[in-house]
Amino acid sequence: MSNTIPLSQPDITDADVRTVIAALRSGRLSMGPYVEEFEALVSRRLRRTHGIAVNSGTSGLHLALAALGVGPGDEVITPAFSFVASANCILHVGATPVFVDADPRTLNVRATDVEAKITDRTKAIIGVEVFGNPTGMAELAALSTKHEIPLVEDACEGLGGLIGSDRIGGFGRIAVFGFYPNKQITTGEGGMIVTDDDRVAEICRSMRNQGRAPAGMDGGSGTGSWLAHERMGYNFRLPELNAALGVSQMGRLDELIEARQQVAAQYTRRLMTNGDLIVPTIESDVRMSWFVYVVRLSDRFTAADRDEIIAGLRRHDIGCSNYFPPIPLMPFYREQYGYRPGDFPVTEFVSQRTIALPFFPGLTDREVDLVCQTLDLMMTRLTFSRQ
Repeated sequence: MSNTIPLSQPDITDADVRTVIAALRSGRLSMGPYVEEFEALVSRRLRRTHGIAVNSGTSGLHLALAALGVGPGDEVITPAFSFVASANCILHVGATPVFVDADPRTLNVRATDVEAKITDRTKAIIGVEVFGNPTGMAELAALSTKHEIPLVEDACEGLGGLIGSDRIGGFGRIAVFGFYPNKQITTGEGGMIVTDDDRVAEICRSMRNQGRAPAGMDGGSGTGSWLAHERMGYNFRLPELNAALGVSQMGRLDELIEARQQVAAQYTRRLMTNGDLIVPTIESDVRMSWFVYVVRLSDRFTAADRDEIIAGLRRHDIGCSNYFPPIPLMPFYREQYGYRPGDFPVTEFVSQRTIALPFFPGLTDREVDLVCQTLDLMMTRLTFSRQ
């Protein structure tokens, strides 16, 4: 039996398995009742009018921009510190990403920094709740309203999170969630677009299904046949098996969030006294649903130090990773747009010192203690090796 503590691990129950098997035995494996139920469960939870299930959060962001008419010649403002899909979706529609540096406290973007990047070519703003933290999203929504520029909320890391009484997924004209295995709930692969805009929802439903008219998706009852296509589209459908898992997992969302909160609290209690670590900064009115638990090394440590600490943790069979490299400094962005080190100083500084620790609902207190002890040991060894 392995003693490895993985970086992440999905929480799958016997009930989840039974639900997926029931979908498999139904004979309806695409665009069936489980997709519809999953869409309804998520949209009701978020108090949004429409839910449109897709095969990934990345696909959802792509469709969101396409539904807004974003294309070549347009600019879309997006964070420099995020998962790469927050920028790649802009390239997918032929538009130009305009990056904004991170707030050093929250790691989200500040509305004032976003406003400074708005031009007459700005067609949309992508706001990301980094690691599931919604701080600053209300200000970004207000900015969007002020300039009449639609906000696309990349909520892929924050299902179930709140700031005050406002829910993650309720700030943007469109919001997108992801259900990869390390998320609050998982469908294996999958995503969900939510919106109150009827026209946007209709376009997204059509484009996810090869451009077919939404009313005719069952192949017989709509405005055209299964082979009639109203617009260019994509095969971004979520299979019934994945949706069935999502339906089952949504029934345990609050339970899963509570478990994640307990693990996060244990980490924070254990690590907050370490003067060389910065634990996640969460405002008092924020209820995190916790996507990952990422600590940051103090400025006494370099990127090379961080990498050495990660290597040490892995030698002790502890899964860990850096989170996130600066998007503008990834090779294809540097080559296409000419970004250079120093262009986004906060993002670069933070990115060089982040460590994502093992994080998932089933992580025990003993395992958390072992991770923290090993992290302390690796940091201490590195400090002594310099003397």
